[in-house]
Amino acid sequence: MFKLARRTIRYRGKSLTATFLALFLGTVIVMACGGLLETGVRNNAPAQRLAQADLVVAGDRSVEPPHKGDPNDNEDPAIMPERVPVPTAVLGRVRGVEGVREAVAERTFEAALVRDGAAPVQAQAHGWSSTPFAPFGIAEGKAPTRDSEVALDARTARAAGVGPGDRVGIAAGDGTRTYTVSAVVKPSHRVDRAALFLTDARARELAPAVADIAVRTAPGADPGAVRDRVAAALDGQHLKVVTGDDRGTVEFPEVLTSGTDLVALAGVFGGMATVVAVMVVSGTVTLSVSQRRREFGLLRSIGSTQRQLRRMLLTETLFVTVAAAGAGWFAGPPVGRRLFGEFRSTGFVSDSVTYAQGWIPAVAAGGALLITALLGGWIGARRGVNVKPVEALRDAEVQLRWANPLRIVLAVLFLSGAAALAILTVLLFDGPIAASTAGPTVLCAVIGFALIGPGLTKLMAWLIGGPVRLLTGSSGRLAVSHARVRAVRMAAVVTPLMLATGMATGNLYLQTTQIEATKSAYAANLRADAVLSPAAGGVSDALLAEVRRTKGVEAASAYATSTGFIDGVTAEDGIPLQGVSARQASLTTAVRPIEGSLEKLDGNTVALTTDRARTLHKAVGDSFTLRLGDRGEVDVRIVALFEGRPGYETAFLPVGLLATHTDLGRPSQILVRASSAALPALAALESRTPGLHVTDREALIEANAANTQTQAWINYLLIAMIVAYTVLSVVNTLVLSVTNRRREFALQRLVGSTKGQVMKMLTIEALLVAAIGLLLGTAAASTSLIPFARAAAHTWMPSGPWWIYGAIVAGAVTLSLAATLLPAWATLRTRAVEAAGAQE
Repeated sequence: MFKLARRTIRYRGKSLTATFLALFLGTVIVMACGGLLETGVRNNAPAQRLAQADLVVAGDRSVEPPHKGDPNDNEDPAIMPERVPVPTAVLGRVRGVEGVREAVAERTFEAALVRDGAAPVQAQAHGWSSTPFAPFGIAEGKAPTRDSEVALDARTARAAGVGPGDRVGIAAGDGTRTYTVSAVVKPSHRVDRAALFLTDARARELAPAVADIAVRTAPGADPGAVRDRVAAALDGQHLKVVTGDDRGTVEFPEVLTSGTDLVALAGVFGGMATVVAVMVVSGTVTLSVSQRRREFGLLRSIGSTQRQLRRMLLTETLFVTVAAAGAGWFAGPPVGRRLFGEFRSTGFVSDSVTYAQGWIPAVAAGGALLITALLGGWIGARRGVNVKPVEALRDAEVQLRWANPLRIVLAVLFLSGAAALAILTVLLFDGPIAASTAGPTVLCAVIGFALIGPGLTKLMAWLIGGPVRLLTGSSGRLAVSHARVRAVRMAAVVTPLMLATGMATGNLYLQTTQIEATKSAYAANLRADAVLSPAAGGVSDALLAEVRRTKGVEAASAYATSTGFIDGVTAEDGIPLQGVSARQASLTTAVRPIEGSLEKLDGNTVALTTDRARTLHKAVGDSFTLRLGDRGEVDVRIVALFEGRPGYETAFLPVGLLATHTDLGRPSQILVRASSAALPALAALESRTPGLHVTDREALIEANAANTQTQAWINYLLIAMIVAYTVLSVVNTLVLSVTNRRREFALQRLVGSTKGQVMKMLTIEALLVAAIGLLLGTAAASTSLIPFARAAAHTWMPSGPWWIYGAIVAGAVTLSLAATLLPAWATLRTRAVEAAGAQE
């Protein structure tokens, strides 16, 4: 059978080419996802600004998750959203450790160079003593020695168009101040983030909290031993000592969360791609096998066993697999690197993370490819070889039987799984988290439909056959008859089209619905007409007071955001926190307390949703411990309860309390409730306050949805890959199906049909295929979209523009027509007598 399989490959180029393309693209997608997965697991972010530090002491932002149940549950640690400050007293302890040559307290804070008529130039500010740890060397000028002097890195100086001796405005802390540029510095290697350096005293004034401690070890000291001694000196503190690439997580804290997100995303889509590949390959092999039933009947009649035929088919598939693996081995890494670049450009992954793809993704892709080939080949070959010789010869052209107990049981299981996930989405989840069950629902539904595809195809052809016959005459009657009689073969074409339609419709509208629900929830809690944001730093008391004095301003509230945790109640991603000014909150937010008052939101107090309070078994006047974003714990008293939107719940704190536990240390914005007459005055305030930016309500809502939209674009990109994969399968199966019907077309022409009549029949068949695929795909997508819309947006209809679905319909119809009529036109160019006598 090995020799027979090898020889067969030479004469089955068309069908095996389709299998090769399916396996090749599946390998590329899995390898690309494997590379992203390895990158997320390694999460390497080499140190840049701290490259010359042997050790770095920093606050530990990862904490044990706030368990709701069993504390032995193996959950990922919760990542604090704010920088955990290092106590000032720790610097003395570190300096006293044996083997430490130098230890410098790092102060890191955001700043911006502001200029009249130009956009602010964002930079990260530090004290001058941190320059040796990159190192930064002076290219022009001299080190800053006075608090009114600043040193800029070359890129920042070039962007601002300044040099030594020039005066620049720098927004930092709670205001903007003019500095003299004393030096331009250059790093000895790549440093991605723009930097500026103030005197240590000025940096300490603007950022009292120590961000980290950079340590150099003494010559000859064992770095590992010094690290252990430093760690021992810090015992009992929420601090960590990092070396190597882990130093990069201190410079780029967003790496801590982006790695986990990348692992989850790559794992989900890699698994989805593997499942889709199995379905595509099995469909391709099924169609190929169905067209060789006469050949198998002859082989069975001369003594070949089912086992031998199955081995021959699997051997053919493995030959193709080796070729696909070889091609995919070279194509996978560039695709993965390109995807990673797209992720970085959208901000989903930090620019500091390095792409890593070693041998592990290649082995994983090879294993997935082998499983796909064997499972898809076995599924596709099973029906072709389980047939009696005489039956195969008689039933060479028309296959009537397709169902078997295993197939029916699996279909029931997958469809039941889709139904169960849909019910769970509606009953158990609220808000964006509902996507965790809504997403897999589509996949379960399309797999279940694919398993009973021939039956569904025949049913759908019967349902829409009447109108088609009525409107299209004899060609339509012939097309419908073919669809009903050839339901098994047609299902091999309908299935990938249904898969592409279901995946595209489900996932695209899943994202648009989530974006719209997030925007709606944010807008429902916001009553501010304008928002004032400094270019960098925070809001000063003087600026807040000036805004409140502006004519036409009804209310102005300082504003800050973060995330908090309540042990035993909140999940590892915490609950959103908003800090507001108590007496202004009722006018700048849409919160309406049903018990208590927001005007009492002062000191260590909190306003909670009624659902959150019920979970805590607390009422107005009760207290509980809240862990804030920088690991600080505070006992807060409930002063108000309000109805929150399920899935988008938040808690309100006094802005003075919340802001001190953020990286900024101050309020970040001012929410303004004002009449239209006040807007010109606010615009004038913007023009005379360097770095201040005034945003209207609509722009603020769009900015809040930006993160959700970024996540959506990432999903769009990955879904596009899988849909493109299934589209290629549609083309393959349609072309293969049409080109192998040349005898049928020849017989039609010999009995009197013209080429035009044959093409008309095929046009109707292609439209039938598109209609059935679209209907089944839409039904599969609905199992996910309707429950998700109910859970996330409290409506039964998904949100999003109708042109998306119109584009999907137009694409499916165009694809079906093109992939049917073009090969048919080429086939009909052969004379009918020659085509009727041609060998398969």
